[in-house]
Amino acid sequence: MTNHEDPVVSAPVEIEDPHAQLEADMERLRTEADRARDDLLRARAELDNIRKRAQRDVENAHKYGVERLVDALLPVKDSLDLGLDAARDTDDFKSLLAGMEMTVQLFDAALTRIGVQSISEAGVKFDPEQHQAMMMEPTTSVESGAVLRVLQKGYRLNERLVRPAMVVVAKAPEDAAAP
Repeated sequence: MTNHEDPVVSAPVEIEDPHAQLEADMERLRTEADRARDDLLRARAELDNIRKRAQRDVENAHKYGVERLVDALLPVKDSLDLGLDAARDTDDFKSLLAGMEMTVQLFDAALTRIGVQSISEAGVKFDPEQHQAMMMEPTTSVESGAVLRVLQKGYRLNERLVRPAMVVVAKAPEDAAAP
């Protein structure tokens, strides 16, 4: 027998400790779980802050939503106060009328500034979406079915009807309707 060495040298095989590997995996998973829990808590806190901020914004909108309206109307109030003071000290009705006309112009400008448009045209076709017919009147001066007179102006706020115009609608006279 010859004494020769085995060409395959076996290196010592390291067998990992399964317990140590499980401990390492558990520690890694605990760290990931802690990080996920922290992220969740931060997200919940942020959501709660957003909810509170939105609620505060809605409350402020309700509370101060008419601020623009008040700002637009205060010059009209000032003009009315000045007109009343002037009316107490004078008998000049022409100047009082001029003051009232200026106040109405101020008021119209304030309404326009906040998005209010009046509906007050006579001669236009009756539109049930913006007119309320109070009566019909026979006439030949305008086409039948047209607005003859406006009894009370209507108003739209940013294209939404607030109040329809109360109108008299023209109709053909009885004798003109007969063939």
